[in-house]
Amino acid sequence: MFRYVKHLRYINYVKKWLMLGLFTILPITASAVEILKWERLPLAVPLVLGQERVIFLDKNVRVGVDGSLRNKLRVQSTGGALYLLANDQIAPSRLQVQVVETGEIILIDIATIEGDRALEPVRIIDAKDAQLSLTDDEQQYHDAQVAKSIKTPAPIALTRYAAQSLYAPLRTIEPIPGISRVPIRVTQAQLKTLLPTYPIEANALIAWRLGDHYVTAIKLVNKGFTKINLDPRKLQGNFYAATFQHSYLGEIKTAEDTTTLYLVTQGAGLERFLFTSISKTKE
Repeated sequence: MFRYVKHLRYINYVKKWLMLGLFTILPITASAVEILKWERLPLAVPLVLGQERVIFLDKNVRVGVDGSLRNKLRVQSTGGALYLLANDQIAPSRLQVQVVETGEIILIDIATIEGDRALEPVRIIDAKDAQLSLTDDEQQYHDAQVAKSIKTPAPIALTRYAAQSLYAPLRTIEPIPGISRVPIRVTQAQLKTLLPTYPIEANALIAWRLGDHYVTAIKLVNKGFTKINLDPRKLQGNFYAATFQHSYLGEIKTAEDTTTLYLVTQGAGLERFLFTSISKTKE
């Protein structure tokens, strides 16, 4: 017996916002810089394998790197900027960046994500100095994003952000205050219960959190020889909302045999809301 997705009324609403988000491009300059406010909470800075990413701090800093990252991550610091280059896949890890003059520690969470182009530079500013640190254009853009995020329900904002991160050009991704990358604790074996009646292989790609809502992007691949129409009512689990990137999966080894599913949960990550498989036991 299947259990229907909780709050299915969100699905069409999410899709509407998702499409608007993917095809609405804000007027960002070619030299766009992602602004992160340091508010004593770890800052998520994803990296693309083999592509250097710059972090501007405008302060003299030194970086503490875990020994397990020494052969995977190149870190250079000069002139108030950090230059990070991932030479190998990096699981979610934390860097401790210390401001030399004050001794203050800034926490930066890094991890590699899929992609082949360098991500925008990041500028980290102190929250209390934000009004003084941002240029007029940066402040206007930031204020617009804050206003938009307040009006947009968290499940919709998370789904749109996840879809843009995976499919849209990097410079069109809308920053959302308060959103952060979270580790994935779901295994491929656990995902076998997600759509058990279909020959679909599911793998968790990446996850984010906004407040008490979480979104996990799941890669779906059709391993069968017939087209599959995707219906959220066939999903097994107690999810807050679910959205498919495409409405169907083509047969195996075609251009349409792969898509992405966005699952939103409330209060905890996806691993808490999947059904576990029931194995036969001897009486």
